[in-house]
Amino acid sequence: MKVDHNSGIPLYIQIESILRSNIESGKYDDGSYLPREEHLANILGVSRNTVRQGISKLVNDGLLKRTRGKGTIVVNKTITTHLAEWHSFRNEMLDKGIKLKNYFSHTEMVNAPAEVYKKLKTDQRHKLLKLERLHGDEKNPFVFFISWFHPRIGITENEDFSKPLYTILENKYSVKPACSEEELDAIEAKEPISGYLQIEENKPILFRKRVVLDAGDRPIEYNLGYYRSDKFRYSIRFERKSSAGE
Repeated sequence: MKVDHNSGIPLYIQIESILRSNIESGKYDDGSYLPREEHLANILGVSRNTVRQGISKLVNDGLLKRTRGKGTIVVNKTITTHLAEWHSFRNEMLDKGIKLKNYFSHTEMVNAPAEVYKKLKTDQRHKLLKLERLHGDEKNPFVFFISWFHPRIGITENEDFSKPLYTILENKYSVKPACSEEELDAIEAKEPISGYLQIEENKPILFRKRVVLDAGDRPIEYNLGYYRSDKFRYSIRFERKSSAGE
């Protein structure tokens, strides 16, 4: 860990970059304390005030939190999903620089719950492909998905679901997702979900229902997502519509 005193980049920005890299790489784990400002100043050969400036930016970005009398703690990092920018989960994680790990996937043809047939607008006489996936990073799983697919697509259990799902649908089945309809809720995690996500039972999690539609508004997939609330948050943007007389 060192800074370049001859660089044109301000020292506090270099320190911010070093600390940010250490946090994002996992060198400083969630919940751990940074070395004291005095210690960082000594090993970097800078003033304590310069160190404090570098830390302040990370505090403002939500990566660090100052605690009175204890020091500066690494805050649990969350992944922000913007509802107005729907795209595949794998691509979304790649855009955020997160290397997605597939902990397991399971497929089977099933008679699904009545709600699933209603969401997919299909007859209950059909068995549906059910796909379960547990995703996370190298440290731990953070989201569990259950998907059912409309039978007209023809997708089977024999697909390689380690590949991006919507790439498979588009390239092999000529099915292109265009939009989604979503419902969000906060629920208590029950088994087996809590076990999959490696959290205590009854701990709050984010629960999302999603219907994926093609360009003709025909249902493609009905998906349930269970997200660790310490790892995810949803960002929603509303735009005001003007009306006559305002």
